[in-house]
Amino acid sequence: MRINKYLAHKNICSRREADKLIGEGRILINGKPAKLGDKVDEKDVVTAKAGPEESRVYLAFNKPKDVITHSPQGGEVSISEIIGFPKKVFPVGRLDKDSHGLIILTNDGRVTGKLLSPEQGHEKEYVVRADKPIDARFVRKMASGVVLDDGYKTKECKVAKISTNTFSITLTEGKNRQIRRMCGFFGYAVTDLKRVRIMNIEMGGLKVGQYRKIKGEELKRFLSELGLA
Repeated sequence: MRINKYLAHKNICSRREADKLIGEGRILINGKPAKLGDKVDEKDVVTAKAGPEESRVYLAFNKPKDVITHSPQGGEVSISEIIGFPKKVFPVGRLDKDSHGLIILTNDGRVTGKLLSPEQGHEKEYVVRADKPIDARFVRKMASGVVLDDGYKTKECKVAKISTNTFSITLTEGKNRQIRRMCGFFGYAVTDLKRVRIMNIEMGGLKVGQYRKIKGEELKRFLSELGLA
């Protein structure tokens, strides 16, 4: 197995990060510096040398409305333009331009696939306001799964009424504009959509446009549930 694939397979880093570490001479195979393209097997001893202050960072960010998660076009504003964090970080997943709330940013390339894979069943919780009152039938039908306009039936999920027009919904998948499309099936339009939790990471009292570092026991549990502890 190629060394970069091996490091990714062992959850040490992403393949891209592995190539960078190899180029810096920080990956050793049997005590000797690895080269790009080297292959290893289970009998080889692979180690990594510590580098300068280059620790992994994990942020919880309260994304404002009208801010693009990835690839802004034609005057659009992206998270990277407003975050104001001294290290380069990237958003894990997406949150629609017209939605707001919690998104995780990191420089750890291992997180993306682990967090976004629908097979993993990681929870993401939203608070949604609709354009008209919701009832028990709406809550029950939303929770049992909805056939979207492309024929896909959504997985069962948790739905709870909060007030006349507002409900919470917890998903374990993330189809494009899924909640809005689910509501549209029943003739409802979403007037506000806010994500408040990703797994054990809660937005809490973060103000719009603010971020906080994920650390301590919160980070330990997050990485453990991703299989990255």
